[in-house]
Amino acid sequence: MFRFLFLLFIVIPIIEIALLMKIGGWIGVWPTITIVIVTAWLGAKNVRQQGLATLSSLQTKMAQGQAPSEEIVSGLMLLIAGILLVTPGFVTDIFGLSLLIPAFRKSIAKAFQKVMPVQTYASGGFQQQNHYHHEQAVNDDFSPESESSSKPSIHQGKILDGEFERKE
Repeated sequence: MFRFLFLLFIVIPIIEIALLMKIGGWIGVWPTITIVIVTAWLGAKNVRQQGLATLSSLQTKMAQGQAPSEEIVSGLMLLIAGILLVTPGFVTDIFGLSLLIPAFRKSIAKAFQKVMPVQTYASGGFQQQNHYHHEQAVNDDFSPESESSSKPSIHQGKILDGEFERKE
């Protein structure tokens, strides 16, 4: 973790400054500043457009009862792309612009999902399990047997059956 933070906060800004100075020497100061400002503006515009499309897709999947994990990861990568594009420099702009390519985002999302396990839950299902030890007596107000019984009481689960309707 320390190496990653060192790379993020020390090495990348040094590379960015050196590259800005080198390109500024080749094409001049004002064209370099113009390129940095234009990439930040175009990047922010594209991030906003793709972010709204991702939000719409996320809402659609949630309304259909599907897990929107791909959209959440895509939204996070778009947020990172926006931060990288607003940060002055050519290296961060290249990484930010690459995150705006949907195929590149999907490949990163698939690689990320292989590394991180995802748990899914069935929608609309509830299950209750009661575990009782046979050695231990279970006595409560709802027990069918009385407390004066000499043998241990084992609670038999009762099944409740019913229907429900989702109102939106």
